[in-house]
Amino acid sequence: MRNNMIIGYTAGVYDLFHIGHLNLLKNAKGMCDKLIVGVTVDELVSYKNKKAFIPYEERIEMVRACRYVDAVVPQDNMDKLEMCKKLGASYLFVGDDWYGTEKWKNYEVEFEKNNIKIIYFPYTKGISSTRIRELLHQERGASLTDLK
Repeated sequence: MRNNMIIGYTAGVYDLFHIGHLNLLKNAKGMCDKLIVGVTVDELVSYKNKKAFIPYEERIEMVRACRYVDAVVPQDNMDKLEMCKKLGASYLFVGDDWYGTEKWKNYEVEFEKNNIKIIYFPYTKGISSTRIRELLHQERGASLTDLK
């Protein structure tokens, strides 16, 4: 860290950007001097047999335009610890839907060894990109696989 600047990092697909995304970014920025956001590249989204509704180039520009975001980087792998170390981040911010899971308990141990704290923010109830896709399906009659 330079000049005692506190750097925070978070990452996500940010497809169908919604208030939950905005809440996470706003809360994260409130805890650090510089917030760096990783936006998942299309190729990495497809590893879950999903497809982003909005192309990467547009998603990264929307996140970059958010006033709470100081810098945006491509997320081209799932190793958030590696990215935090590379960026000099003191905090990793995630939604609390991950809290308490075995995977994230293990992450907490690894991050702590590297003096990086994982901060969980409340998941915004009632909204998600998946929910938006479902609503689009209901309204337009589109196949869910078309919106996957």
